[in-house]
Amino acid sequence: MKPDQLNRRQLLQSSIIAAGAAAALNATTRCAVAAESNVTLKEGDVILFQGDSITDAGRDRNSEAHANNPSGLGKGYPFLLAGGLLQAHAKLGLKVYNRGISGHKVPDLQKRWQKDTLDLKPAVLSILVGVNDIWHKFAGRYDGTVKDYGTGFTALLQQTKEALPETTIVVCEPFALRCGAVKDEWFPEFDERRAVAKEVAKAAGTLWVPFQTMFDEAIADGTTPNYWAGDGVHPTLAGHALMAKTWREVVGV
Repeated sequence: MKPDQLNRRQLLQSSIIAAGAAAALNATTRCAVAAESNVTLKEGDVILFQGDSITDAGRDRNSEAHANNPSGLGKGYPFLLAGGLLQAHAKLGLKVYNRGISGHKVPDLQKRWQKDTLDLKPAVLSILVGVNDIWHKFAGRYDGTVKDYGTGFTALLQQTKEALPETTIVVCEPFALRCGAVKDEWFPEFDERRAVAKEVAKAAGTLWVPFQTMFDEAIADGTTPNYWAGDGVHPTLAGHALMAKTWREVVGV
């Protein structure tokens, strides 16, 4: 065999090996996501979004009893997710609800949990809560500690798991971007609260959607914080879209 033929063969073999390695890496990544989520939606499943104003996103309370109602879903990531899920699983007759309420903290969720969560018997329950627990504290309207946040959140998840053992619970990472209303005084306590949320989610065996990490990476990639959340807390349309994308990737539906 001539040297140039050998070089061509070696190049071809190297390309095949590289392609195979890339495919294996991609497959491993996909398997890791699938193994993490393991969610299979069934006919008639209820999907419920819970939280504060980020989840609320201006929803119409008068429409909340009606599943898949655009007004009742608000203008944020639950609305975007509902549209995508209903389109992707058109034959399942899914029922999507949004019961986020602006200003709510963990204690507020606890007070309405039976009516607004357990009674709906969701197959998938998504919870995003935590930013008001610190925002209201610095505004002088709440005195809950990091420990209080962890204890209350743990109790909420335990209550849910006991009442709805078959429900897939998705805990979303609270986030705050350094612009607008988010001041330096929020830190490091806010980071401590995020860490507690992750610990609570892990202990309860829930899925975890890393919203803060997601936004941090987007900003590091060359965008400004206020592109994703004008006041540092409430997402822009782009921010909600990124949240919806990441949520679906983690949950795998």
